Amino acid sequence: MRSGFTTVLWDVDNTLLDFSYSQRHSLAECFRSIGREMKEEELALYAQINDDYWRRLELGEVTKKQLLTGRFVLLFQKLGIKGVDVEGFRDNYQKGLGSYFSFLDDSLTICKSLQGKVRQYVITNGVTSSQKTKLELSGLADVMDGIFISEEIGSPKPQKPFFDYCLGHIEEKDKSRILIVGDSLTSDIKGGIQAGIPVCWYRRKAGAMDIELSAGYRPDYEISDLHMVYDILGLPH
Repeated sequence: MRSGFTTVLWDVDNTLLDFSYSQRHSLAECFRSIGREMKEEELALYAQINDDYWRRLELGEVTKKQLLTGRFVLLFQKLGIKGVDVEGFRDNYQKGLGSYFSFLDDSLTICKSLQGKVRQYVITNGVTSSQKTKLELSGLADVMDGIFISEEIGSPKPQKPFFDYCLGHIEEKDKSRILIVGDSLTSDIKGGIQAGIPVCWYRRKAGAMDIELSAGYRPDYEISDLHMVYDILGLPH
């Protein structure tokens, strides 16, 4: 039975595309450019620093500019790396993020199959240059009805101005007929709940902290595979 949803707002990183894959390959390439082979513990340290900066951005504690450079300044401090052009390293990293991509759950095929059945948009906090390149190279840009990037809007998920902007620029005006699909409880799910839009939490890996957090955010739907979206939309696989 067809649901009432007419519109899907997709998160990108770790929802449609595997951000961990892009991050690993781009950072390794940047490390090689300064004469180092990246170690697993260095990747883990960067991921921790990066995640912390993005959480602080969501809370309004840092700006996007502070995030983009600050995470590498802190990484180099902790690793004792000196004499590196941080801004050049940062720029190369962002270019790499746009070049390396890997689909999750055959996401491109899913999005293609939904064309003409629901309207689809991207909602992302990623850096504009990286996200646009990645969406174009992956083919996802071709199947979307619109792309909303927080850097262009001037406000990140989960903040209200971001979702107000999106709602003002999509055809569907009835919030109950819009579905947000994303992996981040603090960004996609929290933002959608605050905006009064139904939310679907894409939880690929179960964890005690995730379970504890989800109790506070209470997503409307929870999936472990993107193919499960068909059932929520009431469409055949």
